[in-house]
Amino acid sequence: MPRHSSRAAALGATLAATLALTACSPAGPATVAPVGTPASTAAGPAATLGDPTELVSGLEAPWGLTFLPDRSALVSERLSGRIVHVPAAGGQARPVGVVPGVVPSSEGGLLGIVASPGFATDRTVYASVSGATENSIVALRIAEDLGSLSQQRVLLAGISTADRHHGGRIAIGPDGNLWIGTGDAFEPADAADASSLNGKILRIRPDGSVPDDNPGDSPVYSSGHRNVQGIAFGPDGTAYASELGHRTWDEVNVLRAGQDYGWPETEGVAGDTGVAPIFTVHPDDASPSGVAHSGGSLWIGALGGQRLWQLPVEGGAAVGDAVEHFTGEYGRIRTVEVAPDGALWLMTSNTDRATWGGTDPRPGDDRILRVEVRPADR
Repeated sequence: MPRHSSRAAALGATLAATLALTACSPAGPATVAPVGTPASTAAGPAATLGDPTELVSGLEAPWGLTFLPDRSALVSERLSGRIVHVPAAGGQARPVGVVPGVVPSSEGGLLGIVASPGFATDRTVYASVSGATENSIVALRIAEDLGSLSQQRVLLAGISTADRHHGGRIAIGPDGNLWIGTGDAFEPADAADASSLNGKILRIRPDGSVPDDNPGDSPVYSSGHRNVQGIAFGPDGTAYASELGHRTWDEVNVLRAGQDYGWPETEGVAGDTGVAPIFTVHPDDASPSGVAHSGGSLWIGALGGQRLWQLPVEGGAAVGDAVEHFTGEYGRIRTVEVAPDGALWLMTSNTDRATWGGTDPRPGDDRILRVEVRPADR
C-alpha cells in the first residue's frame, strides 16, 4: 500500500484548528474547527443534547457495551474479565459470567463486545480479549437466563499483545461483518506492515473467514493506525474510527478499503503520509475512545479530555465545528453507544485509573448515563 498521499487541504486547516484549541476553556463550551473546514464558515451543530440521567452505578473498569433485542445491555469489565447485564430502564447490574483467557495489563483485558444481530436465536456475543501471549476475537454463548456464558470458538488469533495499545473496539457493520480496531502494541512499524494484524482495522465475517471484498486475502481492511478504540457507521454506511495519537494529534478517520492512514510516519496532520483525518484534536483534550453516530453527528468519548465531543458529519466529511459537552463533569468517558430508543448511553471509566488521563473515581463510579439526542430545527 502506498505510504504517501496529498494532505494539502488538511495541512491548510491545521492552523485554524490549533488556534481554536488554544482558546478552549475546560470550564465552558468551546469549538474546534474540523480538518478541512475553516472555522469562519463552519456550520453549527446538527443536534443538541438533553440532560443526562443515571441508569447504572458501581461498575468496575467497564469497557464495552452492547444492546440485546429486549433493549437491555451487556457490559464488559476490563480488569475482572466479567460480562454483566444491565436492565433496559437501568438499575442494578448483575453478573453473567467471566470470559476465559483474559489477562489484564495496563490497558488490556476484556475490551470491546458486540451482540450478534441474531442474538435472540443464536445467543452469541463477540468479544475482544487480551491474553497472556496474544490478543484474539472470540465468540461467546450467553445462557438463556443471562446467568452464565461459555466460549464457543476463537474467530481470530495472532494479534500481538503488549502492556498498552491494544485497540479493542469491535462493531458489526451494515455489511454484517465484524470490524475490529487494533493497536500497534508498542511496535509502531507493525502499523505499516501488511503481514501484521496490529495497528489496523480488521474486517472478518462472523464465522472468522475473510470477506471476498477485503483488499487482500487477510483480515486487514486498512493500515497505519496507532491505537483505534472507536468505530461507528453513518446512515449512508460510511465507517468512522477514532484513534489515539502520541503527543500531538488524536484523529477521527473515514475508513476506506486498502488505505494507509500514516502511522508511524505521520500523526494527525503532523506529516505527509497516508490518508488525512477529517478531524484532529490535541490528546490533552481528547484521548478518544468510543464513537457513535446519531442526529447527523459523531459523538466521541474522551478519556484524558474527560468530555464528550460532537462532530457534525455528512457523507464522510466534517461539516461544522466540533463542540464539547460535559467537560470535567463525569470524568473519563470510555464508551458511547446509541440505544434502541435513539438515546446515547455514555459509560465512564474512572475506576480504571491505570490508563491514560487517570482521575479519582467519583462516588458511585463507574456509571452509565442516558442522554437524549435532539435534532436541530431546520
